[in-house]
Amino acid sequence: MPSLRALACGTTVHGVHQLLRGAPRERRVFPANAFLYEDGDRRVLFDTGYAPLPWRTGPAGWAYRRLLPPTVPPGASIGEQLGAGTATVTHVVLSHLHPDHIGGLAAFPHATVVVTEPMRRTMADPTLRAGVLKGLLPAGLEPRLQAVPDRAFRIDATTGLRTVDLFGDGTYRLVDLPGHADGHVGALVDGHVLLAGDAAWGRDLLGHEARIRPVPRAVAHDAAAQAETARLLLDAERAGVRLLFSHDHHPVDTDLLQDQRTDEGGPS
Repeated sequence: MPSLRALACGTTVHGVHQLLRGAPRERRVFPANAFLYEDGDRRVLFDTGYAPLPWRTGPAGWAYRRLLPPTVPPGASIGEQLGAGTATVTHVVLSHLHPDHIGGLAAFPHATVVVTEPMRRTMADPTLRAGVLKGLLPAGLEPRLQAVPDRAFRIDATTGLRTVDLFGDGTYRLVDLPGHADGHVGALVDGHVLLAGDAAWGRDLLGHEARIRPVPRAVAHDAAAQAETARLLLDAERAGVRLLFSHDHHPVDTDLLQDQRTDEGGPS
């Protein structure tokens, strides 16, 4: 039986009122989740959370940590949580290239790394404006990249979203979710659970894109596309798709393909 579980790989703290106009003055803990899908010999990791501290990322890394200070306790990184199991991960799918999503990549030197074509272009010329810290990208990554071109995405009749079937059997579809970062994607797992990455900072914040403050709006790759992505996700949810965001709190040691609980309330 296929399964899906969440692993929180560090956290950061940020004020919700600093993200949205009119939000309560709440400082919220945002986990950096990775999601492990297992089906037979196939083990697919969606994102990798934060890297263990300290980071060797120079002034750009210092600036990022000032804005969104990460907390990564001993044992919290994805490599430490999976231990010897890192060697059995066959694919790592990256939603985008921000530090809280690529930090654990070095733990998977043999896995195929799935990215979109815009992500591959960004990897070739990473910048702080794009939210990418070159020091977190492991050496020798290029030969293992599987870059999905934009033309491969097709409208899915059930969800209305643009998807591409990663394995050709319908179990794991990449989903085009533009706006937050160039080439940002999610994953539709077993047709009914959608890993939505940073399309919103949490389920309770989805649909409030018009209230995003100027600074986080300016940081987004395409604010208009982000708002349209939110509209499509809400439509998909009404059609029966369950949305799981990277910075919400999810049950641990629980199969998320079966379990319907989540502590919604979940930045970079």
